[in-house]
Amino acid sequence: MDKAKQKEIVTRRLKLRFCRKEDALIIKSLCNNYNLYKSTLTLPFPYTIEDATLWMKSHRENFEQDKRYEFAVTDLETGTLYGAVALTPNKQHAHGELAYWIGEPYWGKGIGTEAAQAMVEFAFQEKQLHKVFARFFKSNPASGRIMEKIGMKQEGVLREHVWKENRFEDLVLYGILNSSERST
Repeated sequence: MDKAKQKEIVTRRLKLRFCRKEDALIIKSLCNNYNLYKSTLTLPFPYTIEDATLWMKSHRENFEQDKRYEFAVTDLETGTLYGAVALTPNKQHAHGELAYWIGEPYWGKGIGTEAAQAMVEFAFQEKQLHKVFARFFKSNPASGRIMEKIGMKQEGVLREHVWKENRFEDLVLYGILNSSERST
């Protein structure tokens, strides 16, 4: 079998893997959460099984075509699905955008940080990107703390950039450069 079709990333506690059809119900359950919805840019609410199925549909193809790398974030030992992490590359500019969500029952346990760090390493080591960036709503500082913990630095704020929940939200931008490029 083609190695890309079996892609997994293993960390100390997590396995990042492709979503499976049987994950749809768990994803629906985790994403059908108002607190998660209000801190994400494009997640619909309420979130349905059809939303989950449609979202998962193109993950493998996108990976194989180097368009987007999306993984379920799962427990290494039990297989419990915690959330998802993604990297969207822009080859022309040698950078990629990091995005993630973790289900509310698993917040505050370091899962998002560990998954985000694994994707940054994947971006730099496997995909040879120069930079990884991410953004979060100013009203969701926990996401910014994840970015800081993995070494990202704040690069700016897009003031009142997004309309969400009947108000404008600031988007805070963070980034990290590939330090291995500078060591030569």
